[in-house]
Amino acid sequence: MELEFKFDFTEQKLKELLPNIPNAGEWYESMCEVLPKYEINTVERVAAFIAQCSHESGGFKLLQENLNYKTATLTKVWPKRFPADIAPQYGGKPQAIANRAYGGRMGNGDEASGDGYKYRGRGLIQLTGKDNYTSCSNYLFNDDTLVKNPDLVAEPKYALESACWFWKKNNLNQQADTKDIKTMTKKINGGEIGLDDRIKHYNHAIDVLND
Repeated sequence: MELEFKFDFTEQKLKELLPNIPNAGEWYESMCEVLPKYEINTVERVAAFIAQCSHESGGFKLLQENLNYKTATLTKVWPKRFPADIAPQYGGKPQAIANRAYGGRMGNGDEASGDGYKYRGRGLIQLTGKDNYTSCSNYLFNDDTLVKNPDLVAEPKYALESACWFWKKNNLNQQADTKDIKTMTKKINGGEIGLDDRIKHYNHAIDVLND
């Protein structure tokens, strides 16, 4: 495996792709270290990765799930978990919302366990649920580091590593090689939400990285 990029990837190109990215130098160093390990090392693969992560994380700036929903929004986002008679008890309470929304599934304990909030979405491609934190931790550390300290996933290096783990697990390099952004988006998002924006980011990245 070649632990380097197959094109000229520079910090300046990263800044051009993500002009508002905080700590660009830190992100660039982490990408140079991490991406080639997962064979995200060609123009098409890096462009797809950055485009998808940029959409998912608001330009690499939102590394934790925002669960501060108003009552009316809750009933639209999770109508089965927050019906009209229940939602007012939870509106504007992120911790309570996460515990109800994610409790009793994805390896989490019930609502009262607090696992829903503890293992809420973090990272560039939001890692969510105790099962996913466990699997990712086993892959990266061969232990339960991320289960014990899930906030690590909101730090740039592990936000990146966890996204690469997801990328590898779902064989997304294959879609990147065939420029199949639609299938890639379905694997990441479960649907086609934001597809046009993802394609726009991808096309821009292809232009910048090929320069």
